[in-house]
Amino acid sequence: MILSWRRRRASKYANRKGFSGENLGMGMEEIVIPSHFRCPITLDLMKDPVTLSTGMTYDRSSIDAWIEKGHNTCPVTNQVLATFDQIPNHALRKMIQGWCVQNRSHGVERIPTPRIPVSAYEVTRVYQRMMAVTQRGDYNKCLELVAKIRAWGKDSERNKKCMVENRMGCCLSATFEFFAENEAATLLKEEILSVMTWMFPMGEEGQSRLGSAKSLRCLVWFLEGKDLSSRQNAVLVLRKLLSLDQKHVDGIVQIEGAIEALVKIIREGPSICPTATKASLSCVFYMISGASDEIKSRFVELGLVSLLLEILVDAEKSLCERALGVLEGLCDCKQGRAKAYENSLTMPLLVKKMLRVSALANEFSVSIIWKLCKNQNGDGDDEEEIRILMEALQVGAFQKLLVLLQVGCGDEIKDKVTELLKLFNLHISKLDCVDSSMDFKYLKKGQF
Repeated sequence: MILSWRRRRASKYANRKGFSGENLGMGMEEIVIPSHFRCPITLDLMKDPVTLSTGMTYDRSSIDAWIEKGHNTCPVTNQVLATFDQIPNHALRKMIQGWCVQNRSHGVERIPTPRIPVSAYEVTRVYQRMMAVTQRGDYNKCLELVAKIRAWGKDSERNKKCMVENRMGCCLSATFEFFAENEAATLLKEEILSVMTWMFPMGEEGQSRLGSAKSLRCLVWFLEGKDLSSRQNAVLVLRKLLSLDQKHVDGIVQIEGAIEALVKIIREGPSICPTATKASLSCVFYMISGASDEIKSRFVELGLVSLLLEILVDAEKSLCERALGVLEGLCDCKQGRAKAYENSLTMPLLVKKMLRVSALANEFSVSIIWKLCKNQNGDGDDEEEIRILMEALQVGAFQKLLVLLQVGCGDEIKDKVTELLKLFNLHISKLDCVDSSMDFKYLKKGQF
């Protein structure tokens, strides 16, 4: 088999030196790759050859992809694999590296020596050691083992998957809970949080330990801290935890300072740390979904409605969807609607985001407008509602809703769109609607 290896480096060098293409003719020859150096699946040069129980050798990434697709047979022999164990073929890998060195003058680069992936046995051993030293309260040993786990995770996604599947997240949750109230163990807890961001799912036991009152208080303590990296890791872990079970949501709401810490991260803005901002918005969304008006009013009192509207001015898709989702939840309570009525950005931004971001953003925008115009009692006769309704007409909500109805939407949103159109129709004769494509770029964050 033949593969064309272009002398890329030589070409770049020649171009820098001003050589013409004619001088590179000798650098464009084809190099014959020995067939046993090729992966039988992709026919590419193997970088990390491994041998299966059938005796056939493949490139590790290729056979991993084959197995992940659900196959349980050897691609070449079609034999059912007795085990999925992969034995590194060091002899063949060294031969391939030697061949690469011999053909270096033709532009062939030497493949690096691959790191051997961690095995389930190794993960289990570390799990057992971690649980033992945690029960003894051995801080230094715990820190050493967490560093090892973190190094494994940095090596490859395969290692991360192996650790998740072998319940390493449960082990780390237990260690985090054990040292949660130990102020001298801050470094250890920071290291655990940095690893826990990719340790989900972790099983019910791990969730229970991480969702305990001690662990939640520790997470809030990190959220209130000054270290940006620790705050980001804490809010990422909290977001994943809250998405799993309502009892964790109920628990975090009761922790003093949790609501204030999340709003503070949002106030700092996506320009400081967009990942933390998105995670904080997700946390707030889980906390207000189905919550009492008392909980929602606490967020409103901290100025979250205005912050959300400022974020919406120039937010990208995922951030916009989260901000709209939280705003939609806050508009369920009277205080939230009152703050939305007061802000000049509210209706122009909601109308502008419709049909410009995503189907989810459309649903949230329509729902917010519906709540502001109908005020939950279904009459739409309140003075404040009439004012916001007229403002919606002025910025082109009627036209946008008509288009949305034509392009299609979910049944629930369709009902709200229909209600709004009927309501707008009663007042549309009172003024001339302007086109909703008007430019709102002049709206500045500090202007309102």
